[in-house]
Amino acid sequence: MNKQEAKERIQKLREKIKELNYQYFVLDRSEVSEAVRDSLKLELKTLEDRFPEFITPDSPTQRVGSVLSGRFAKVKHISAKKSLVDAFFEEDVRDWYERIAKLVPDQKINFVCELKIDGLNLTLHYKAGKLERAITRGDGTEGEDITHTIRTIEAVPMELNEPVDLEVSGEAYMPKASFQKLNEEQKRKGEEVFANPRNAAAGSVRQLDPQIAAERNLSVYFYELGENNLRNVPKTQQQVLERFQDLGLKVNKEYQFFETIDGVVNFIKSWTNELREKLPYEIDGIVIKVNDKSQWGTMGFTAKAPRYAIAYKFPAEQTTTRILDIHVQVGRTGVLTPVAVLSPVRVAGSTISRATLHNEDEIRRKDVRIGDTVIIQKAGDVIPEVVAVLKDLRSGQEKEFHFPKSCPVCGSHTARVEGESAFRCTNANCFAQDRERFIHFTAVLNIEGLGEKVVDQLLENQLVDDPADIFTLTKDEFLSLPLFKAKRSENLTTSITKVKNVPLSRLLFAIGIRHVGEETAIELANFIEAELHGEPHEDFTISSVLRLMHRVNAEKLMEMDGFGEVVAQEIFTWFHDEKNIDLLKKLEKVGITLEHETQKASSMLAGKSFVVTGTLTTMSRDEAKTKIREHGGKVQGTVSQKTDFVLCGEKPGTKEAKAKKLGVKILDEKEFLKLLGF
Repeated sequence: MNKQEAKERIQKLREKIKELNYQYFVLDRSEVSEAVRDSLKLELKTLEDRFPEFITPDSPTQRVGSVLSGRFAKVKHISAKKSLVDAFFEEDVRDWYERIAKLVPDQKINFVCELKIDGLNLTLHYKAGKLERAITRGDGTEGEDITHTIRTIEAVPMELNEPVDLEVSGEAYMPKASFQKLNEEQKRKGEEVFANPRNAAAGSVRQLDPQIAAERNLSVYFYELGENNLRNVPKTQQQVLERFQDLGLKVNKEYQFFETIDGVVNFIKSWTNELREKLPYEIDGIVIKVNDKSQWGTMGFTAKAPRYAIAYKFPAEQTTTRILDIHVQVGRTGVLTPVAVLSPVRVAGSTISRATLHNEDEIRRKDVRIGDTVIIQKAGDVIPEVVAVLKDLRSGQEKEFHFPKSCPVCGSHTARVEGESAFRCTNANCFAQDRERFIHFTAVLNIEGLGEKVVDQLLENQLVDDPADIFTLTKDEFLSLPLFKAKRSENLTTSITKVKNVPLSRLLFAIGIRHVGEETAIELANFIEAELHGEPHEDFTISSVLRLMHRVNAEKLMEMDGFGEVVAQEIFTWFHDEKNIDLLKKLEKVGITLEHETQKASSMLAGKSFVVTGTLTTMSRDEAKTKIREHGGKVQGTVSQKTDFVLCGEKPGTKEAKAKKLGVKILDEKEFLKLLGF
């Protein structure tokens, strides 16, 4: 990026951040998450560090706090309020420690870690122990007088336990339960719901009518001591928190003292998503402070922030980055999937350089272009995706993307199927499709040690032509591959042998019939077993399955629950294709045998349909699905009016919301296990 490009980018970033700050701090709402704002600010700071000649006093990186709404009286702070420097990675925390250690050479540094409450920063003034005024942080120099609403918060003492003059800062927040109740009430009234508890808390304390704030059950935690006339003034941050409690000020008791930076890092790591979810309030990080206040004075301040403290932000599930290019991948059914090549960025704890764009319709709907600044999202094991485009940051150099007219792998013609959103390669023998089918087959059968890289080596060395060839490979053939030694070759041949006895449903899913996913494969397997049970001379083998499917027409398949015309026709066509028939015969010849589907009788689950969502703690989602099927239930991929139960783990997402909207019963893990009789 040259100087002119940097100057233009810096200006656009400033304008966008200013707009988002106004929404967030003044209007108490935002079109993006706080993590997205943080990401844009980080990019701006990085550019300003590279090109300091473009730094201006009004830049968002040069100020503290927010603009004022203008609805309340402005009050100057007794002592200026500074923002903390943000840390996003462990390396940031350790780098900070190395910097401050140089400021106090030969001195031991201890730390206090406090949970970073996601709320609204405020400062209270007490005169002779009585509450005199409550002020928002504002721009750090002056804030807004919100005494009338803060007085309604029960956690704020109207009178301290000692008649002292005191300036104290803390965080007003809305508990999760109160937030949920408030939004339910907003929906009932037909009014706009709040995006998050922080916005709800900010909106509540900025009400002109204090009764509204009183009804919203806000609370507050205190953590910072300002000007005061205390006797025996606390000498450490730990003593500050202890003294606050003596005075009657509420503090968050999750804070901990550490003698080393290693202890701090381990504390950060201990606050996993699961642990945070169990808190009755929202947190978005950990505040790390040097404990000894005498060292604070030595370390001092930068222009904007104290050096003795830092705010670690938990890995965001959303962030911003730029699309460098758009590539196309060819899947096992020939579908062309556009993939955004990104400027590498950290999100949800890992570095992401690619994200799915799904299909042409999604690209057009979101108006995604090469060169765009975009919001990407990753939750748990979900594939990263582009959520939205920040069109305000466009430079005019962005390029529209058009699907290729020929397959990027085999060069064959591509076409968009009528009624679908996908482009496909029209060559059924496309190498890319063969590769993806191999990978899908080995993944479904769970052949340990046979991942994508090994599949690529087998294909490149022409050791396999189809999935059945996998079961004919010898240890010597594996030894001929790069990085394969005797033990690895032996382990892989053992893994392949172990999966030769396979449930019919898993085999049907593995062979890759179009439109036949995991659940459809189970229904098809149940249908086949029932039909074969009525055939007295048929054994349960691949040959018997082939003979049956040769006699069954598409109309018969459509009689099954959930099998429409498209799915039924695809299954019928697949089982009448000579190439597919030869594959199944070959699989039988190399020793593949079928297991019967097993189901336990259960009056509770028989005929009941389930959707499983979120992260479960006592089992994986696949294990939960297996338990449902074993007890006679059915598993669905999406929530509908026909769904009986939705099993929700941590971070369930939109499926839980849809279940509530449709009135579908929601189960947690404890309730689910109880339903199974555990």
